[in-house]
Amino acid sequence: MDIQARTDESHRQVLGFLPADFMDLSDLGSAVETIMGLLGSAPAELPDTVIVQDHFVQASDGHQILVRVYRPRVPRTLSPCLYWMHGGGLVLGAVAMDDARCAEIVERLNIVVASVEYRLAPAFPYPVPLEDCYDGLQWLVGAAELLDLDVDRIAIGGGSAGAGLAAGLALLARDRGQLHPCFQLLRYPMIDDRNETPSSHQVTDLRVWNRSANITGWHAYLGDSAGSDDVSPYAAPARATDLAGLPPAIVTVGELDMFLDEDILYAQRLIAAGVSTELHVYGKCIHGSDALVAHAESVQRWKRDEFEALDRALNG
Repeated sequence: MDIQARTDESHRQVLGFLPADFMDLSDLGSAVETIMGLLGSAPAELPDTVIVQDHFVQASDGHQILVRVYRPRVPRTLSPCLYWMHGGGLVLGAVAMDDARCAEIVERLNIVVASVEYRLAPAFPYPVPLEDCYDGLQWLVGAAELLDLDVDRIAIGGGSAGAGLAAGLALLARDRGQLHPCFQLLRYPMIDDRNETPSSHQVTDLRVWNRSANITGWHAYLGDSAGSDDVSPYAAPARATDLAGLPPAIVTVGELDMFLDEDILYAQRLIAAGVSTELHVYGKCIHGSDALVAHAESVQRWKRDEFEALDRALNG
């Protein structure tokens, strides 16, 4: 697929500035260093209406997990909360990458946002990143009184790999029966290690998240089992056979994203399982449009849809 030809002028301008091999993960260590260097080159300037505090939470294996909490400066009694997981293909990314996004949610919805620094593959393959997310959420629920949160109004969400972790976390929370998130925000979730759908074959442009990078990410996370029959649905939620009893969800994705087909199918299966679900597909948008082309009308509409869905779930 020629994404340059199929997207709009706003996207083409941004794509023209990206290095031709921006998302080439063939040399994973070097690529992660380069990409994170670019993404972290300009720390976000956060509004003074938002207070940020870092908490260190002990994981089940003793590791100290960072959970960054963003709060309105003017406190709210029994605040709803969004528990967020950053993207990065399971092999890169950091909490700081989404500082501005999380602060904007706090400002727009007057809620608390907590973002978890889960460990990354390949150094920490499945189930470590997912268990980090679970342990962080368990801490958040346990600290509800300290943070003045309403435990019945805690949503989970993320983008890309983070959305895949959120979907896996929803399954894990349902089956363990200890945690009960009220909503899932799944922005172009990375949920299927098999890479068999038509759209998973169509995006090969190395400037954006592409088929080769996706295969690298899944193999880093799952090792030799990636693509085989021996993969847990908690690791790759598209493999789950029972989606009943999960929290309501919104699934959003661009039409030029390699995750398009797996995300549409997952939303359809959630609906079929009786889970109240919104599905939004944005024309001419690519993976990461929300970050790369924030000024585009389609992206502004995308953001409005997610804000409104979160508002209904947490403030309605």
